[in-house]
Amino acid sequence: MSNQLLSELGATSATGSGSAAYSPLYKQIKRLLLKSLDKGEWKPGDAIPSEMELASRFQVSQGTVRKAIDELAADNLLIRRQGKGTYVATHQEARVRFRFLRLTPDSDEPAAPSSRILECTRLRSPADIAGLLRVRTGDHVINLKRLLSFGGVPIILDDIWLPGNVFKGMTKDSIQSNTSPLYAHFESVYGVSMVSADEKIKAVAATGQQADALQVAVGTPLLFVERVSSTYGGRPMEVRRGLYVTEVFHYRTSLN
Repeated sequence: MSNQLLSELGATSATGSGSAAYSPLYKQIKRLLLKSLDKGEWKPGDAIPSEMELASRFQVSQGTVRKAIDELAADNLLIRRQGKGTYVATHQEARVRFRFLRLTPDSDEPAAPSSRILECTRLRSPADIAGLLRVRTGDHVINLKRLLSFGGVPIILDDIWLPGNVFKGMTKDSIQSNTSPLYAHFESVYGVSMVSADEKIKAVAATGQQADALQVAVGTPLLFVERVSSTYGGRPMEVRRGLYVTEVFHYRTSLN
């Protein structure tokens, strides 16, 4: 293993990943590329260095670098563009823009949602949210209430929680005036890239306020989806609790 690679892996091993030196070489390169993404060496939408340049930097073969990049592309963290190079994925990109939104019309015809911010408040974190965001109970958080409509029909009522120390200065007006997808706005304004998410799903019945917002009858069956979205390094940056009307929609996912 090259001295350069050992040097760059040293910081990773020092933080508790003691097995780094024993994993396959391309996995180690993948970890170093993720580290560079996490540090902001390359921003969303930026081109990363060529495979040859990265191979020289880490003193490994070009094939090893290619395998690491292939995995990052499969994870939707990098995007290859034929004849142009490899770029950091951004939620501005059409193919990435709605990859965490799994609700699909039963007709399977694409439908772009419209968004309306109902509330934006800064408050002390409840214990359950603090645990999910890995902050202390009572730390400041941002709470957004948002309604997503498809074709003018309310379909998703979101309750979104963000760490206040990261999303400083966020207001209802600043979010509502944004014309980009919410995650793209997080990238461009707050430097936060949501790259992974864990979800829990169950069926619930609409309460009075929820029914009013979604324009359905009280007791209507809804899909409740709790998502914890994370940036590089698996650091949680958002808790999103959504209520979905699925009368003419379904929740679609792919399993490997």
